[in-house]
Amino acid sequence: MKNWFTLLLTVLIFSAKAQVKISGKALDNKNKPLAGVSIVLKNTYDGATTDSLGNFSFTTTEKGEQVLEATSSGYRTFEQKITIGTTDITISATLKELVTELKAVVISTGSFEASDKKKGAVLTDIDVVTTPSANGDVTAAFKSLPGAQQVGESEGLFVRGGTATESKIFIDGTQVNNFFYSGTPGVAQRGRFNPFLFKGTVFSTGGYSALYGQALSSALILESKDLPEKSEADLGVSVVGVGGGIQHLAKDKKSSWGFSGNYTNLWLAFNVIKQKLDYFKIPVVIDGDANFRFKTKGGGMVKFFSYVSSTNVGSRNNDIDSIGMKDAFTIQNFNQYHNISWKQPLKNKWKLNAGVSYSTNKNDIDNELQNANNVKQIITTPMFYAFKNFSLTTKGNFLQNRIVLDKKLSGLSAIRFGTEVSVSNEKSAYTLYDGTKYNQTVKETMAAVFAESDIYITNTLAAKLGVRTEHSDLLNKWNVAPRASLAYQLSKNSSAGFAYGIFYQNPETKYLPSSSLLNFSQAAHYILQYQMQTGVQTLRMELFYKKYNDLYKTGYTTNGQEIASSNSGSGYAKGFELFWRDKKTIKNVDYWISYSYLDTKRDFLNFPSLIQPSFAAKHTAAFVFKKFFLPWKTQFNLSYNFATGRPYYRIAYDNAQQKNVFTDMGTTINYNSCSFSINYLPTIGRKDTKNFAVWVLGINNVFGQNQVFTYNYSNDGSRKEAVTPQSKRFVFIGCFLSFGTDRTQDAINNNL
Repeated sequence: MKNWFTLLLTVLIFSAKAQVKISGKALDNKNKPLAGVSIVLKNTYDGATTDSLGNFSFTTTEKGEQVLEATSSGYRTFEQKITIGTTDITISATLKELVTELKAVVISTGSFEASDKKKGAVLTDIDVVTTPSANGDVTAAFKSLPGAQQVGESEGLFVRGGTATESKIFIDGTQVNNFFYSGTPGVAQRGRFNPFLFKGTVFSTGGYSALYGQALSSALILESKDLPEKSEADLGVSVVGVGGGIQHLAKDKKSSWGFSGNYTNLWLAFNVIKQKLDYFKIPVVIDGDANFRFKTKGGGMVKFFSYVSSTNVGSRNNDIDSIGMKDAFTIQNFNQYHNISWKQPLKNKWKLNAGVSYSTNKNDIDNELQNANNVKQIITTPMFYAFKNFSLTTKGNFLQNRIVLDKKLSGLSAIRFGTEVSVSNEKSAYTLYDGTKYNQTVKETMAAVFAESDIYITNTLAAKLGVRTEHSDLLNKWNVAPRASLAYQLSKNSSAGFAYGIFYQNPETKYLPSSSLLNFSQAAHYILQYQMQTGVQTLRMELFYKKYNDLYKTGYTTNGQEIASSNSGSGYAKGFELFWRDKKTIKNVDYWISYSYLDTKRDFLNFPSLIQPSFAAKHTAAFVFKKFFLPWKTQFNLSYNFATGRPYYRIAYDNAQQKNVFTDMGTTINYNSCSFSINYLPTIGRKDTKNFAVWVLGINNVFGQNQVFTYNYSNDGSRKEAVTPQSKRFVFIGCFLSFGTDRTQDAINNNL
């Protein structure tokens, strides 16, 4: 017995001496202690858990080379090889935070994202149709955001000192030419596409992704919806027309098809609300669209979208160069747009995103000089009167195909690269009063290669780095455009960002063909941003600076056509922007405020010198207020838009000085417009039928405030006339029926 006791004591003493103590501390990548971290020797039972100060300690009898493993939810596993001998070991384990979509900082410098699904959403499709001043137009809704100008005499987005042609619009990755309806000079046209077609929208007011190009100022990137949640139909009747459509989801929920059609006729609206122009052909628009979508094997999606529209309008306006004469303008437009896109997951976390789009746009324009009895007149003295009688036919074809490969790396980091080829062919035929014809064709093939990476170093620090290179057959030139964005999370709900990029663009086709050797126009963007965002409040502030180089200057041919003559133009734009949206402070109220300060000057086209362009106001602001009364199922919406006066100029060629000079200039009155709308959403029939209606009453410029966009001048400059809206105010009344889908809940979820 004594021998057994001695043997046991010897073994215990030997075992105690064989144990080695392993201790240390677990830290995050900011050197802050981590509590609750599991520390173990891999493939053994030896280990411990860190205390509130991140300390751990345990003993082991293991020997030789081992692997110490530290794990904690939300962090990457830490592993380190150690060699266990007879002495204690002290280790500091640093765990890097896992980058997750819920926690990661969002790179949003220079862009507003509108999506129901993604973090960082600013406006949704419901916001678009319930903003009174927007009238259901995607681009008009974004005019309530900072960066966009309140230009009412011409369609398009004028962003941070850029022209409308410097903002490009994309659907499912491919560019859309002629996004807006063709119309009458001096009257801005709305976009062709229904906002409910899109599930996601990114409105770039500055730097944008290297995946897109040929836009000096801005990119509006629209992503169409996937399969509908269920089969549904809708019907709309309003003072401007009727429309309806259907979406059918297959029983296996793997495919769907749909179509819609609209007939718009402004006869009733124009007879009730008198217009400034004399419309001898009331605007009539017939358009329709169709779609087909299906899921592919492996979780992919193919989407086909097709759109066709026809427009016919004719109007008379008093001729500015004479008394009692009129200018009669007629336009017939036919437009079609087709898009097919394919998204497909591949092996090893790769993803394919391919698309092809094709569009045509044909305008038949006639202009006549008429007398008081609306009879065509041909006057050749002075000769400029004769040129008021002309016809112009334009037809453009645009084809673009695009392939992007995307690979997910660790966390949210990713790389993507791809290529695109765009082919355009634009023809025009101009016929003078005497039958003389001028025909011209402008062809272009643009090829681009691009690459981009999302680099998430931690949840609080991320970067987007990219480069794009393009070749233009028209210019016979290459360009290289680097892009970079950086975002750093300052706190749980706030972040700071920086963006930089070089952007290039070809000359507008209306200034082509040119006998001069031209290059790309160029703009360099620099943007600083601060953003605070919670689920119910958003604050964004941005400082920006843009430097323009190689802008196009124009001259005139012997037949009077203005063409691009050189790249000697330049300019700059700088300013500050503020956006505040609040769904919290006032119960059941959602409102936002935006403000922009813009300092910009340009020397381009026929400008004699560096001046503030006529489409740019120094100060713009918008206020949007929405309140939903749930018991009444009624939403009241108010918007107010303001802009300081814009400059206007008359520029003419001075023979004595042999150059263009200013012969008159001034500033318009400030722009003010208050709009109001009411949406009532009752159930149709029994509650279990899921049939709903949306009644809409909207009034633009409720108070009839005077608005002057710019001024037109007579040929000799002796007279000028204000360009104003066609009516003091516009009233819209409509009823939209939805069968199979509850639009009421959409409104509640998105606006409360």
